[in-house]
Order: sequence, then C-alpha cells, then structure tokens
Amino acid sequence: MTENYRIEKDSMGELEVPAQALYGAQTQRAINNFPVSGLTLPPAFIKTVALIKKTAAKVNMDLGELDAALGNAIIRAAQQIIDGQHQQHFPIDVFQTGSGTSTNMNVNEVLANLATRMLGQNVSANDHVNRGQSSNDVIPTAIHVSAAIEYRKNLLPSLTHLAETLEKKAASLDNITKTGRTHLMDAMPVRMSQELSGWALQIRNGIDRINSALPRVYKLAQGGTAVGTGINAHPEFAARFAGVLSKETGLPFKPNESFCESLSTQDAMVELSGQMKVIAVSLMKIANDLRWMNSGPLAGLGEIELTALQPGSSIMPGKVNPVIPEATAMVAAQVIGNDATITLAGQSGSFQLNVMLPVIAYNILQSIELLGNVSRLLADKAIAGFTVREDNLQKALAKNPILVTALNPLIGYAKAAEVAKAAYKQGRPIIEVAAEMTDLSQEELEKLLEPSHLTQGGISE
Repeated sequence: MTENYRIEKDSMGELEVPAQALYGAQTQRAINNFPVSGLTLPPAFIKTVALIKKTAAKVNMDLGELDAALGNAIIRAAQQIIDGQHQQHFPIDVFQTGSGTSTNMNVNEVLANLATRMLGQNVSANDHVNRGQSSNDVIPTAIHVSAAIEYRKNLLPSLTHLAETLEKKAASLDNITKTGRTHLMDAMPVRMSQELSGWALQIRNGIDRINSALPRVYKLAQGGTAVGTGINAHPEFAARFAGVLSKETGLPFKPNESFCESLSTQDAMVELSGQMKVIAVSLMKIANDLRWMNSGPLAGLGEIELTALQPGSSIMPGKVNPVIPEATAMVAAQVIGNDATITLAGQSGSFQLNVMLPVIAYNILQSIELLGNVSRLLADKAIAGFTVREDNLQKALAKNPILVTALNPLIGYAKAAEVAKAAYKQGRPIIEVAAEMTDLSQEELEKLLEPSHLTQGGISE
C-alpha cells in the first residue's frame, strides 16, 4: 500500500485501488478493462441500483435473511447514493460486460464500504449487499425501474406541457387562415388552428402509446437471480420486493410471471423505445414545419416569426436562425438512432440472458431525458411565442389558384383547371379570373372562394 493506493483483493487476486475510492477490486478491474468511451451510466440509473439494494436489504431483513444491523447500515448507505452523493465513485464505462455485472458490483462495493464505515464492522459486497440477488436480475430490474421513474418525472410532464401549449396556441389562431400545402405545393386553405391541433394530437397519441407500454415496464426481473429459476432467493423475496418498491416509488411494480423472459429479453424496452421513436418522428415533423413556416424573412414562406434567441451567423449580420426547431430535429435524430441501438441490443438475449444490458440502459434513459428536455424547450421557446405574419398569409391566399377547387362541383374539373392555369400565368387573384371565365356572379364567387369558408369542409352549392 502506498499513500495514493491501497491493496484490495477479490477472487482473482490482489490489485491496487485509489486510496480514497469507495469501490473495490472488481470495480477497479472493470476500469482497467474497459477504457472505451468515457461514457458512464447516468446518475438516474446508479440511483436506481442503489434503490434496489435498499429495497432488497429491507426485504431480506423482514425475511430473516439479513442481520438488522447490517441491513440498516446498507439502507443508510444506499440512501446517500439515492440522494445524489458519491457519484464520482461510479466511473465504469457503458461499454463493459454485457450483463452489467461490473456496475452491479461497483454499487455493491461502494455500499459495502460506506456501510462498513457506519457500522464499524465488515459489510460484504457479495454476501450482504448482494444477498438474494445477481447482476442478471438487478440490472434488468434497474433498467425497467429507472425508465419508469424518469418517464414519470421528466418525459410525461414535458410531453403534456407541449401538447397543452400547442392546444392553447391553436385556439388563439382559430381565426387565421393560410395556404395549405401538399407535396410542398400550394393546396386548399387550412386554419392555423387545424394545423397546430394536428401537431397536438400527435403528441397526445405519443403519450398514449408510451402509457400502453408501461404495464410491461412495471414487470420486474428481481427474484429471478442468475438464470430465471430464483435459485438463492427466498421464495417470498420477489413478491415482497415488488411490494416494497411500489410503496417507495408510487409505481405499480410486480414480479414478472416469467423470470426467464425478464432475464433473457428486453422486449419491454424495445417496445418503449419504439414508442419514443414515434414521438421523435412527430417532433421532427413539427420542427421541420416550423422551420418552413419561419423561412425568409423575405425569400421564404414568411408565415410566422419565431422568437429571436441568438445571432445566427458569424459572418452575416442580422441573420437569426430557428435554433429551437433545429435542436429538436437533432434530438429526434438521436432518439431514432438510440432506438436502432436498443433494437439490435434487444436481439442479444442468448439463451438465459441478454448481454447488451448497459447499452440498453444508457440509450433508453438518454432518449427519455432528451425528449423530455427538448419538448419543454419547444413549447416554451418556439410554440408559445411565435407570431403570425397575417399580411403574408393573406397575399398568398388571394393569389392561390388552387382555391378554384371549390368551384369543381359547379363548373367541372376541366373548366376549373383552365381558370387556375390562367390565374397562375397572369399572377392575378383567382376570384378576378373566375369572374371573367365563368357565369358565376361576383357575389357567388366571394361566398364560394372565401378562404375560411373553405376550411370547413362540405360541397359548394
């Protein structure tokens, strides 16, 4: 032992560990073995593993499997991690052993050392902190529990806020009509409220999709131990664990009816990620529409003006870019990429164990965090504050030759096409050209071609 290091021992022998580190030999071996990315599992995941250890200690004490003094010391140590302390002592790379054993032992060792200091007697990482558990049920359980907690805490409130902001904005713009577009080409008019309410429903549907996946997220692997048979766990451990955890978190966790399914697959996370991918696709559509509508200010569509947040160019003075929609689009791309990773990782359930658990944990939690953060930004810094350039909308509507579609039932498609082509070629309002080329009166045309009327559906008479 030197001033900077101490000697720790595990089943493979001795090695040096930093003197101030709360972790032990197995964590140090993982640090040495996996200098891959510098990416670590997020604090939300580490806190959840600590919560699992706290819950297991309570249950093991109740079942007579763990001495009360040892158990209470483990609980106190775990609570420190849950409260956000000691995060620097969890340095293991995401790209590690596929079961996440390195991370499980990292938490076991830190809790054992903390509990030993509190109690004044030895607390074992394996025999006490990890009692009745294995990495193979702890890590899948931590993935499910952390995803459920973070969804409730961050993503669900943010998506709900975005949907409500869109609905409020839509209601405020119900009297504004604009040129609709299909294939990016001029089409029949729509009200801005109709456009934004479509976006809002996308987000509401996304929430419903995630909520429909939650019953499978709430099913836990804990109690299945190494291969799904429950060996080395008390027969009542799984049910009691889920009950205590549910009370602790306020979420309806329960043991999976098949631990073999819980350990060998991550289907619930593949499903959850897929539902988040749908939300990412929705956000990409909304972000792109906002960018198009904001384009200009002179040579673009110029339909809306997003709030100016920062200078947009280091060389072009006065240029302001749609930075929030751009950030949203990048988040969407990242989440779609995360889903591809989770999908591939989900296929790696060889026989009794999935062996890409850490990368699933990292990506599922990143997707939840990114979608939650950017949804709130999109609501507050883009949707809530944009203004409408009504003069531009009205000029475009007046010259839109596609308005003639409303005359189809009265003059026929062929005649309507002639009117549209003439109006486009001459650059004149459609109502003027229609008055010259049809038998319809000015009064009839004004009624038939009034843009807001055309957003209400039905057949012209």
